Amino acid sequence: MHEQGFDGAVGVAPGMPLTELDTPTLVLDLDAMERNIQRMAQFAAAHGVQWRPHAKLHKSARIAQRLVAAGASGCCVQKVAEAQAMAAGGVRDIYISNQVLAPQKLQRVAALARHLQQQGGRLALAVDSAQGVAALAQALQGAGVPQAVEVFIEIDIGQHRAGVGPGAPAVALAQNIVRQRQLRLAGLHAYHGGAQHIEDGSQRAAAMQAAYALVRQTLEQLHAAGFTDLAVTGAGTGTFALEAASGLYTELQPGSFLCMDAHYARVQPVPQSALPGPTHFEHALFIKTQVLSSCATHAVVDAGHKSHAIDSGLPMVWNQGLPPLYEFRNGGDEHGIVAPRVLHGALHAPVPALGQTLWLVPGHCDPTVNLHDAFVGIRGGLEHGVVQEIIPIDARGALW
Repeated sequence: MHEQGFDGAVGVAPGMPLTELDTPTLVLDLDAMERNIQRMAQFAAAHGVQWRPHAKLHKSARIAQRLVAAGASGCCVQKVAEAQAMAAGGVRDIYISNQVLAPQKLQRVAALARHLQQQGGRLALAVDSAQGVAALAQALQGAGVPQAVEVFIEIDIGQHRAGVGPGAPAVALAQNIVRQRQLRLAGLHAYHGGAQHIEDGSQRAAAMQAAYALVRQTLEQLHAAGFTDLAVTGAGTGTFALEAASGLYTELQPGSFLCMDAHYARVQPVPQSALPGPTHFEHALFIKTQVLSSCATHAVVDAGHKSHAIDSGLPMVWNQGLPPLYEFRNGGDEHGIVAPRVLHGALHAPVPALGQTLWLVPGHCDPTVNLHDAFVGIRGGLEHGVVQEIIPIDARGALW
């Protein structure tokens, strides 16, 4: 991607006013993003934990490097191709927080591990089966990777998506790992993705307390079996403060805090708790869109769900942090329908005019980013801002 040819069609360059930016475009407010980074860095330092933001949100090596410069221990990824993209962009400490089993993928893992070790870096992976452990060790041995690769045992703490059972099954897998000289047991991967978006703070905290009991039980059994000095990594934007307060976790993996989205904005803090939640962070990711058609009741904009993901709900029409004046309705692939909200039987705002610019906060930030080739990084706010830089989304479409 070249800065002078964003998306191969629409010219954009540093210094351009936002008013000249074509639509629909993915815009990243760098000022807000940097404040979010500072907040997370300060939180982690205050609680004595490391933080390893998940790159499945931003998928950008440049942003991963900025997070490391701010104190992050490295980055998480979900896919081998994401790890390769981060490494190609200079990231040296990468954790694939997912199981890798296919032989062709393991060959790439082994090559990447060797490359990072030669650069003084580190690659780690999650495992949850004896078959996966054996396949990984065999691939590393076959590729001649010089140093043992760290692995984290993923345990199922409530989502029932992946992970070995807590307690005895995790101990059995640990005993399997230490028999493989190509591997080193680093600790536990304990992430509850299903709890991140529980909007009610009390219900979310209750789900996590049940999860922590499983983590604690597993650690106790591992310690009794002779496994000590184990790290525990996990957490997301919805629960990171709870993990830090639990005293069990040594590393946090939130990602969406970086820019937020409309769904996380509805995730409330835990009642009667001073711990921060998702609403502690600012919105930094927007879709610039323009009104193409307008009538007495609604307007139509040029941002359909090819430009923003709708799996976690529709986007929010931004109103400078105030309650939205408009509601967004699904208009299909290439269109969105925007209508004034009705308050006390009257329209809350006029119907947007032809040519008017609106800003959308995506319903789900991660898959929205994956729909675009680059972020347009801006400074100075949405009203009077200018383009600062074009940030490639290096791992867009890196699903394999």
